[in-house]
Amino acid sequence: MKKICTLLLSLLIVTEFGCSKAQLDKINTDPTKSPGESYNPDELLSTAQFKSSNKGYYQLLYQSTMMQLLASTYLYYNNGDKYVNAGSFTDYQGRIFEEGYADASTIREMQRLAKQNDPVKYSNLINIGDIMFVLILQRITDTYGDVPYSQASKARDGIKYPVYDKQEDIYNSMLTDLDKAINGLDPAKPKPTADLFYQGDIIKWKKFGYALMLRVAMRLTKVAPDKARPWVEKAAAAGLFSDISDNTLVMTDESNLDGQNGTSLALRTVSDYREVRWSQTLIDELRKTNDPRLGVIAEVPQNGLANNINENLTGNIDPAVQIGLPNGYDLSGGAYDISKYAGYPGGTGTGADFAPLGKYSRPRTSVYLKLGGPNFVMTYAETEFLMAEAKVRGWNIPGTAAGHYANGLRGALKGMGQLDKLAEIPDAVINDYVTKHPLDESSNEKAFEMINTQYWVTTGTYFNFIESWLNWKRSGYPRLTPVNYPGNVTNGTIPRRLIYLSTEVLNNTDNYKAAVARLPGGDLLTSRVWWDQ
Repeated sequence: MKKICTLLLSLLIVTEFGCSKAQLDKINTDPTKSPGESYNPDELLSTAQFKSSNKGYYQLLYQSTMMQLLASTYLYYNNGDKYVNAGSFTDYQGRIFEEGYADASTIREMQRLAKQNDPVKYSNLINIGDIMFVLILQRITDTYGDVPYSQASKARDGIKYPVYDKQEDIYNSMLTDLDKAINGLDPAKPKPTADLFYQGDIIKWKKFGYALMLRVAMRLTKVAPDKARPWVEKAAAAGLFSDISDNTLVMTDESNLDGQNGTSLALRTVSDYREVRWSQTLIDELRKTNDPRLGVIAEVPQNGLANNINENLTGNIDPAVQIGLPNGYDLSGGAYDISKYAGYPGGTGTGADFAPLGKYSRPRTSVYLKLGGPNFVMTYAETEFLMAEAKVRGWNIPGTAAGHYANGLRGALKGMGQLDKLAEIPDAVINDYVTKHPLDESSNEKAFEMINTQYWVTTGTYFNFIESWLNWKRSGYPRLTPVNYPGNVTNGTIPRRLIYLSTEVLNNTDNYKAAVARLPGGDLLTSRVWWDQ
């Protein structure tokens, strides 16, 4: 990471954190090439936080469209939009594995340096490292299944070919590791000095640790609810996020390429900007309940192709004109060309200036395509929705299911302002919407559907598409209708996992084969990880 100056957003105040050239040079110094005592391990925390949160195409080509939050007619989006292995872009399936372990190794190196330099002084940093390690590894194991955990990031110890732990064992370790790390945090001890999440606020780190514990435990509701329950109750009793000021996010830096928001940067590519739209599934869901987010997240481009691809022209944000693009269509001129769709609204412009997708809603440029915009990691709304579900299950959770659901909905709407001031929704509008849309507790199924559909909307409109997919796999909501495009590799079903990093087949052959043998169906998009059975 070169020359990254980062903006930190905490509470409801945006605080600027300036990085001098000397600091940046220090961040980019390879600690393995310099004496450990001369290197500040704090700087490695910001490196791992930035890189692990800034996923770009790693979440766009698959999760965003698989979850029918975005839709696209462009070639390389066929991977997620239509479950087709399009060209060399299948390599992106392994990027969460590859990049995730790089981030995990950065964390372990940070901890090594901290222990070498002064384990007492860096006690909080070391424990935060263990929390970060769980955050990163959960995403990896939830994406692929069995992966290295106990032997991960131990090349210094001579372990070049780590074993793939069973996911059940990984989850046991993650929960106990989190518990130990949270208990080790001490506000009286020195704070991290380069923390992009919470600026070294240890109280907030404790909340984050327990929120992560809640997320980890709730992944087990399908396969091991009895194991999930005590951990959920422990996290709830200890204290979770209080409001959106606890939202975990990392601001990016538009002033240099390496520090820019990766997702925004990708969507500014001409082909993406021209052909990536909000999905019909999401827009229809928002319209169904007159959701005020519809008026701040979407815009219809100005007429004509030239205007359509001009990033400097604002679109029409009137909720009444927003139309979502159905997933599963292209612009090839054949049977699946979008013009053949029964509800096709037509394009805009004429001749060489014709924009076939001109009437479909795209993510609002001024809100979502800021190169210095935030990357959301975890939010108050998500934790409240999970608490609501736990309460519906009858677990010993403070408050009521309806109360937690209302808090989650209010937090989701309120948090839109953290994307950009243009996306702020007035409190009166939020309160009116929450009041008119209480949780339906007439049956557990209806409650689960409402809760997890809102989780999907929230993570989707925050552009946290990986989490949208993972919670959908766990909960089954919303009920999405898969597309069945010619040449798809899943028999017309939404992928349940991604395939392992291709180099693992050659470099860690025996351990890779052992893990694949434990997967029902093998290393395929349709195989299910342990907790998704």
